[in-house]
Amino acid sequence: MKALVCALMALLSLQSFGQTVWHKPLRHFLQATPSASNAIPYGNNPSAGKYVLAKDANIYYEVYGKGKPIVVLHGGIFGSTIELGALIHKLSKQYQVIAVSTRGHGKSEIGSEPLTYEQKANDVYAVIKATTKDSLVIIGFSDGGYTGFKLASMYPQLVRKMVVIGAAELQPGMRNFDFDAKQVISYDTAYWRQQLALMPEPKRLQEWFTRMSDFYNHLVVDKALLQTVKCPVLVMAGDRDASNPVQRVVNTANMLSKSQISIVPNCTHPVFLENFAAVWASIVPFLQ
Repeated sequence: MKALVCALMALLSLQSFGQTVWHKPLRHFLQATPSASNAIPYGNNPSAGKYVLAKDANIYYEVYGKGKPIVVLHGGIFGSTIELGALIHKLSKQYQVIAVSTRGHGKSEIGSEPLTYEQKANDVYAVIKATTKDSLVIIGFSDGGYTGFKLASMYPQLVRKMVVIGAAELQPGMRNFDFDAKQVISYDTAYWRQQLALMPEPKRLQEWFTRMSDFYNHLVVDKALLQTVKCPVLVMAGDRDASNPVQRVVNTANMLSKSQISIVPNCTHPVFLENFAAVWASIVPFLQ
């Protein structure tokens, strides 16, 4: 595995932490070519990017637009800020958008402490404290949605509303997480070449996947957590999301004290990439 990562590093001529230069347009996982909405290199934009130290790791984030703040959180494992490009682009016309590259993704460090959602929520909290004093909206996809649940539970006065996409109740055994870096890179080599070029610690990729697999396999997102979320939540998913069947999404909404549901037909897990218009049409009235 080290040989594979080192070969990719040599191929890409990696530079020092925070100084990576990537001349090709960024693309999200399994995207054939960058779309027009991704013309801005979200996740690697020097004009908008900043770092904050969150205890044991430097967390990278970007800020776009002006207005009431909205924090956007991408998915885990294969996730990156660039996947939310269309959403950031639309939101930034009316809001201040704070796009966080979560721990171990993009230009954010992994750190040394055990991986927990308290830790991930506090990473985001550190970014928020460095950026705004206002209460805000969280929009999180998959892992970003779970982080949003935890953040809203820990800091109820901070989060006014939340949109959670592709993140439903979870118990050990519901899903099996087992990620091997070599196999994962083979799924979309061009994408991972880009991501490894951004990562400050690319040699730790397999270590990070192992830590995330163990973390996800023991994760519990249940009524005990969800009932501590007091803000209104729009729970959204595609009706063909194999990771979050519709009934599980409905169960999640029912466990929340204030919830709305949006199920988009003929879409899988990354519903906002497959039918952005439908996702946007659901989000706009919820935010108003």
